Amino acid sequence: MSITVYVPRDAGALSLGAEAVAAKMAAEARQRDLDVAIVRNGSRGLYWLEPMVEVATADGRVAYGPVTPEQVASLFEADFLHGGSHPLALGPTEAIDYLKSQQRLTFARVGIIDPRSLDDYLAHGGYRGLGAALAMDAAAIVQTVTDSGLRGRGGAAFPAGIKWKTCLDATAAQKYIVCNADEGDSGTFSDRMIMEGDPFVLIEGMTIAGLAVGADHGYIYLRCEYPHAQRALEAAIASAEAAGYLGADVRGSGKAFRLEVRMAAGAYICGEETSLLESLEGKRGQVRFKPPLPAIEGLFGKPTVINNVITLATVPIILDQGAAYYRDYGVGRSRGTLPLQLAGNLKRPGLVERAFGLTLRELIEGYGGGTASGRPVRAVQVGGPLGAYIPASQLDTPIDYEAFVAIGGMLGHGGVVVFDDTVDMAAQARYAMEFCAIESCGKCTPCRIGSTRGVEVIDRIVAGDRAERERNEILLRDLCQTMLDGSLCALGGMAPFPVLSALEHFSEDFSGTAEKAAS
Repeated sequence: MSITVYVPRDAGALSLGAEAVAAKMAAEARQRDLDVAIVRNGSRGLYWLEPMVEVATADGRVAYGPVTPEQVASLFEADFLHGGSHPLALGPTEAIDYLKSQQRLTFARVGIIDPRSLDDYLAHGGYRGLGAALAMDAAAIVQTVTDSGLRGRGGAAFPAGIKWKTCLDATAAQKYIVCNADEGDSGTFSDRMIMEGDPFVLIEGMTIAGLAVGADHGYIYLRCEYPHAQRALEAAIASAEAAGYLGADVRGSGKAFRLEVRMAAGAYICGEETSLLESLEGKRGQVRFKPPLPAIEGLFGKPTVINNVITLATVPIILDQGAAYYRDYGVGRSRGTLPLQLAGNLKRPGLVERAFGLTLRELIEGYGGGTASGRPVRAVQVGGPLGAYIPASQLDTPIDYEAFVAIGGMLGHGGVVVFDDTVDMAAQARYAMEFCAIESCGKCTPCRIGSTRGVEVIDRIVAGDRAERERNEILLRDLCQTMLDGSLCALGGMAPFPVLSALEHFSEDFSGTAEKAAS
């Protein structure tokens, strides 16, 4: 009887040697004349243990890792195919501390199924949400999403149901669903993990969105640095079409929905929804003026729903289990779960999906294991390169949209980057301004000019004496306020967040070199 071994095909695991491990596993099984079926699954998100190999036993899956090609032979010798003892043994996969306390809803299948197999997806509850949606009218679908409390997981946290309702109410012969898969924030990888580890859930979510607003065509605008996700999505789309889950007559409903993957051009600004639309239309990626909102006049001037990957991939479980099921997770106005991505100076980087409400400290110390260097945490940046720097004194802040706003931060895409006490926060503030200057689309003056001048002013602060520092700090704060108030989009409007938070909490790092020399 064949024994199933799981070796991730996830890009993160591949970068750590998973392809060589899979090849060595297959060769070793042939040499020993063993009947082994190797399934290339998605990563479970425990990246410090990748490549993590799992074997299906009578008592469930057992994990081993991190595995190198050189260790494969010793695994076979230890009878790992039957859960044998080995120095790399991690025990039953579901019992690993990092995993067992998570609340995986959006990521329920990632790492468990073969992402290229529609049959595997269906066997694990796939397309039940679409089945429920096909039995409802459009308004009822939109109401279910609204009642769930789902907010956009891409940054602005705008209620998904309101956006869908606006598009549903717009009168037009043609409407579109666009998935923003241009995941470009530092320390983020949840979109990639979903697309590589469970691509059908995104396809299902987009199909439900199409039924909800009357759109018959969808586009996945995919980051160009994600070739593995592109291959996974295109294979899944082909399988869904062949089985009637996409096409002119979705599951015999008489309703059409087709889907295409379009590769992005590598510009960070195209993560902003209107710049994305410009790029999709074949134009230079620049921010559009609003109004009109994309839900009223979006792609090619037609009503368009734009959501990011995690938002759309969460929709199937809401339709399958009901609005109340999803809404019962979370706190306050932050309902459901959020996939949090741990990166930076951490012992255990990876993905954690939990309901809103746990604290940053619980996340960083409990899941992340503290800093990899063993030194104290000094700062945490949440929400990508435009997120505020949160000091160690605020680590007990709950992960909740409103709680983060109260401390001048944002959750954004859920990326969490940790720094220990050796970090130079003035250099980090300068990086934020320089990033904005490089990535600005150039359409508005506050972003285009303000970011460039901001870099220069920070350099003068760091190089000057006390009097010059004080003068330039006033100038920098004034410049940041202009960018906050006058920028057309969040790039210029949020670049001041890391700068102002660094000034607020780490002012000592801005002491000029002349000032330090004098002291």
